[in-house]
Amino acid sequence: MHTQTTSPMTDTVTATQPNDSLTTPAHNSLPPITILDGGMGRELERRGAPFRQPEWSALSLSLAPDSVRDVHLDYIKAGATVITVNSYAVTPYHLGDGFFSDGEQLIRTAAQLAFAAVQESEKLVDNQQASEKPNHSASVQIAGCLPPLFGSYRPDLFDSKQAPTIARPLLSAQIDYVDMWLVETQSSIVEAQTWHQLITGFTVAQKEAISKKEIAPEKETASKTETVAKPIWIAFTLDDSQLDIDDDDSDSSAEPSRAVSTPMLRSGESVAEAVQAMMALNVDAVLFNCSQPEVMNAALQTAKELIDKAAHPMQLGVYANAFVSKQVHKQANAQLRDMREDTTPEHYLTWAKLWQASGANIIGGCCGIGVEHIERLAQHL
Repeated sequence: MHTQTTSPMTDTVTATQPNDSLTTPAHNSLPPITILDGGMGRELERRGAPFRQPEWSALSLSLAPDSVRDVHLDYIKAGATVITVNSYAVTPYHLGDGFFSDGEQLIRTAAQLAFAAVQESEKLVDNQQASEKPNHSASVQIAGCLPPLFGSYRPDLFDSKQAPTIARPLLSAQIDYVDMWLVETQSSIVEAQTWHQLITGFTVAQKEAISKKEIAPEKETASKTETVAKPIWIAFTLDDSQLDIDDDDSDSSAEPSRAVSTPMLRSGESVAEAVQAMMALNVDAVLFNCSQPEVMNAALQTAKELIDKAAHPMQLGVYANAFVSKQVHKQANAQLRDMREDTTPEHYLTWAKLWQASGANIIGGCCGIGVEHIERLAQHL
């Protein structure tokens, strides 16, 4: 799930400015940063590509695939070193029964478009045309997007018995094109644990099939890596409903006290419980995504403390959204949300510096965070 829209703003929340002392630690204490891309759906909408609910960014896979490839390429040019396959909305929740007839091909198309963008970016480097963008990198990786299988922000709808049926095409259609798995916008611990179980089971099955020579270990035209075992990144979405404002209080600013409350998942489970569960699974990275910037740092600090105490090598990351706060807890597919006017590239960079200082070494953007935001991160982190 992954800039700003031209629709008028009806509600505005001014984000809390992080304390400058927290954003400027000693240079040698900062972790090196992996730059993720930003949101896909709103970037497609901004460019006039087909975009609506409930299909979201999946609509352009069939109606405007070149637009999807171009967004990927622009994120790479902006400095992203990891781009995410546009398969977030290719689930029954977004496509209905069409998922079961067309879903696997749409997912494969999405993976191929990301791969084509990386190939094109490498040609630009070879032709020395990338000098116009000093942040451009040839070493770009592709994250296979594994979305919430039963809807964003809806832990109540999760069905572990039905999960394998939906997950299988998401795994099989992306495997030959991606470098890692990014499990996105998980609202509960059981969602994340189920995805991890499905990934590891799929990986074992692939290895066994290769050893029996039932399938080739890689495809000539596509495979990004030499092995089917890929790093697993798990991204949790946080409860940011405490930032909601009343209709008659639309000019209120987010107070610092509201930005440091106990971090929770949308299921009501604590971030501490989620991080401990992911350490037990030995996932490669835990991230926090598709939530507002104000709630991210408390989650990062909680995670960092637990990881350091356990001396665990797990990485930490953040990619926040730019939704208007009073709408963040509503059903994800109910409507197209307005975007905050205060989440400018410069302001988002201020938050990113705070996250880096708190231990994040993977930073990007989610809904409403676009190419300009990612370019600013790549220039300054």
